[in-house]
Formats: sequence, structure tokens, C-alpha cells
Amino acid sequence: MKTMNRREFLKRGARGAAGVAVGVTAIRAGKSAFAANDQINVAVVGVHGQGRSHVGQLCEIDGVRVIALCDPDERVFGPPAATVKEKQGAEPKLYVDIRDLLADKNLDAISIATTNHWHALATVWACQAGKDVYVEKPASWCVWEGRKMVEAARKYERIVQVGTQSRSSGNWRDAIARLHAGEIGKVYMARGLCYKRRDSIGFKPNEETPKGLHYDLWLGPAALRPYNGNLVHYNWHWFWDFGNGDMGNQGVHQMDIARWGLNKGLPVKITAAGGRFGYVDVKDLQGNLVDRDQGETPNTEICAFTYEDGALLVFETRGRFTNDEDGQKVGNLWYGSEGYMTGTEAKFGFEGKPYRGRPREEVELVPVGGSGEGNHFKNWINAVRSRRAEDLNADVLEGHLSAALCHLGNIAYRLGRSLVFDPKTETFPSDAEANKLLKRDYRPPFVIAENV
Repeated sequence: MKTMNRREFLKRGARGAAGVAVGVTAIRAGKSAFAANDQINVAVVGVHGQGRSHVGQLCEIDGVRVIALCDPDERVFGPPAATVKEKQGAEPKLYVDIRDLLADKNLDAISIATTNHWHALATVWACQAGKDVYVEKPASWCVWEGRKMVEAARKYERIVQVGTQSRSSGNWRDAIARLHAGEIGKVYMARGLCYKRRDSIGFKPNEETPKGLHYDLWLGPAALRPYNGNLVHYNWHWFWDFGNGDMGNQGVHQMDIARWGLNKGLPVKITAAGGRFGYVDVKDLQGNLVDRDQGETPNTEICAFTYEDGALLVFETRGRFTNDEDGQKVGNLWYGSEGYMTGTEAKFGFEGKPYRGRPREEVELVPVGGSGEGNHFKNWINAVRSRRAEDLNADVLEGHLSAALCHLGNIAYRLGRSLVFDPKTETFPSDAEANKLLKRDYRPPFVIAENV
């Protein structure tokens, strides 16, 4: 394929928006490893916001070439394309439809920084097309599709890393290894905190889709709805069709760390409560003063997850003004039989008898998995070369489990009652109402098949 000029790009974008794009062909990929000096060709999918960071970081890794960018909004290509040209000396190809991108046989892997509701579909399609994947957090938009991501990665022998970067942090890996080594005794409770102030998004009316945005592609698997400026580009996080609230946005990092330290998978019981609170002087579309805005997800939420052995994971989101918890606002705490640990990326504190500040060499650390590579993207690329999923610091299975906790908490919140869960089947026994929220109704042709 040659690099598209603007006329070719717009023609392809119009075709994609009309839903007439190249289909993704499922293939069985081999496990041959890349040689150390082989070039790995990567594309970034979703290049507004976090996607620009993907572009910059991937361009810095030796042996990696960013050969393409993909986004349904052609208005956002300028800065990331310029970054690629500056750092690599060649312009990337531009795509608006991921199906066209995945048909490029020169492409080895994709890095996904789209809206949450596209994460799983893009990952599954990429695995089926024989591409390795780095996908931003949360891994999935719902529990069911997270499991399909794991199945696709294993079936097609793809290397799939999830963007929970703390798994590659030396500080966090050391702290979790200390917990697993019993430094505070038997850990019976983990807490995750997402105290990040979020101001009101107000109200915006439905309107005509801006020129350059291929809105049908942006919606993808979600139901058709009119364009609204509160959706594109960031505030989609606060609408159920596209995002998962702040617990599934910033909070999934702390959820992942809490579960990692607790050394657990999925729970057997979930309770949750919350709401969208604390906004004043908000005007609705009729000009009336109201006490909430257009967002749907809670800005204040507390969830408790109970495990089969009685251990607890408690997660709290506070989106307005708040105090901290032992110096933490976006961080974690663990409580054990002989002490507790509190920490963020920059600082950790242990308190208990006799654990306060014990030197690292006095603790027999427990390996926490992965390669230990501190750069999350480089860890992914190294695993792409080795073809060993066990080299990943944040394999898709770990990403699925942590995202699923966020989804389960939101389901309990939305239904307003406690839920019993079976972690083996990843369903709610004899609860049709709750089970319905484990999966979305996919809008053709943007469908994840039962058999990936």
C-alpha cells in the first residue's frame, strides 16, 4: 500500500462511514519469534489524547516503526502525524476505518487508545487478523467482551498487553512483592481510591455531526444516537453507552493494583451505592437551574467486593471536594493481620509490628510475574519479539479481571442491590436482570461473535 494522499484518504473515510469496508479475515497465526534486529511495524488506533502519548512513546523504541494512524475523526491526525514524521522521517498512512488498517499485511501490531466501547472489538478483530495488541485501560467495556478478548488472544496466539502501566513500575512491583511475601501478615482487605475532582459537563444540545468526524464509525458497536458535543472527545466517559464512569477510567488503575496486592480474581458478592452529586448553578437545555448535569455515570461511588474466603476489596470514587485517606487521594491501602500498607507510585509506607520501613534485603520477595521491564510499551514489544505471553507485565487476562471488577461494581450500582456472582462462569446465578448487563447488544456490523 502507498501512503494515501488527502483525496484517497477522504474517499476511504466516506466508504468506511457508509459501512462498506474491508472485512477482517480470521487467520491462525504461528508463534515464530522476531529476531532482535527485525523491525516491528505498529499502528496507533485512536490518536486524540492518550493516543498521542502512544505515538510518542512507540517512536522512541528501537526497532519499532509507527507506519499508520487510525481514527474515525480525521480532524485529529495533524499533531500525531507530525510527531511520526519528526521522529521517524516518514509520514504514516492514515485510516479512518480499522478494518482497512487491519488488512495491511505490512502491519505487525496495533496500539489502541480509543473510546472504551471500542477496546474489545478492536482487540478481537486485530487478533483475528494476526496482529499483536496493546490496548488501553479498561481492557473492556463489559464483562462478557473482556472474556472474549482473552479467548481471541489465546486462540490466535497473540501478544495482548493492557495499559495498566503500574504493573511495569519498579516501585509497585516491589511493594506488591512485599505484600505477597507476608510483610503485613495475612491481607484481609484492599482499598482503591479514585478521589479525582471532576467538574460539571453541563448540557449540550444534539446537533449536526462536524465535518471530518465519521460518526457512524465512532459509534461502532453502540446504538445509533444523534451527535452531541458532550460525547466527542472526552466526556463520553460519563455516558453508559461508551464509558464506565471514573471507576473504569482513572479508577481501573487503582482497582488493578488493589486486586494485584490482594492476589485475587473475581468476587462472589458485590454491593454498591453512589450518585452524581455536588454540582451547583448548572443550567439545563431550557435554562433551568438543576443540581446535576448531562452525565449518566456516578461521580461518587463506593463498591465492596467479597471473595469466597471472606477477603474484601473496597473501592471508592469521589469526584468532588474531599479529604484524603492517610495521604492518598489516587492510591491504595491494604490491611493485614500484622500491619497495613499505604502507597502511591511515588511513596509507600508500612506500619505494623515490626514492619515499619524494613529494608528490602530483609524481605524474601515473591515474584509478581512478567519480565520486570520498567517501560510498559517496551515490555510489550519485548514480548512481541519473544512470543511469550508470560513475559507481559499486564497480560490481557489480568486486564480483563480488573476491568470486570469495575463493571460488576457499576452493575450493582445501576440495579441498586447486592449481587451474587459466580467467578467460574462469570455470571450472576438465576439473575436475568443482572446478567443482561454483562453484555451489550452489538450494532451490526460492529459485532463480537460468540465464537471468536
